[in-house]
Amino acid sequence: MSNKPKRFLRPSNFGGLAPGAEAVNLSEVIDPDPRVGREIRDLRKARGATLTDLSNETALSPGYLSQIENGKAVPSVKALHTISQALGVTISWFFSPQSGDSETLRDFVVRASNRRRLEFKNGIVDELLSPNLSRKLEMLKCTFPPGTSSGREPYQHEGEEAGLVISGTLDLWIGDTHVELSAGDSFAFESHLPHRYENRSDQDTIVVWSITPPSY
Repeated sequence: MSNKPKRFLRPSNFGGLAPGAEAVNLSEVIDPDPRVGREIRDLRKARGATLTDLSNETALSPGYLSQIENGKAVPSVKALHTISQALGVTISWFFSPQSGDSETLRDFVVRASNRRRLEFKNGIVDELLSPNLSRKLEMLKCTFPPGTSSGREPYQHEGEEAGLVISGTLDLWIGDTHVELSAGDSFAFESHLPHRYENRSDQDTIVVWSITPPSY
């Protein structure tokens, strides 16, 4: 893959996952979801990466990766670990959480206890509220500790995004416009506009974010 994926929610997350975030106790998870190939494909596309990009990053052949994505091959735990590192998630992303819900319901509903969660080195925590990344829209719950931000420089990407500040405050810059948002405030803008954001307060800020297309 190139040095950075073509699409990503925040440049700050390029620093990678928090220490220990990649660890997973395989005794606490069940067999890989039979839909694991689809999960890999959707995440790869959300990252803006091709099969060749992923192959270059993992040293797994494009043909083998294609077979995995199309459900014609079952990846080993080692292969999944390599793929997860390349795509910037934990290996547990590809394992089914323990749940009493039916397979069909899991395509529409995410239980609070079963959210996919990523913690980054800078302290930002993302929780995926959408059941998967196969649709045109994704929802995230983002927690910004004091002092965290999207980075010093504004950035741009395709699509649109909107959000609702659940708690705390968020400073948001869109082009030359700056606004301080408080709990209950919401926003929306086209993502091709240069933008950045920062929690300049001394408490956590929580934002529910909607993004299209998915860029988890």
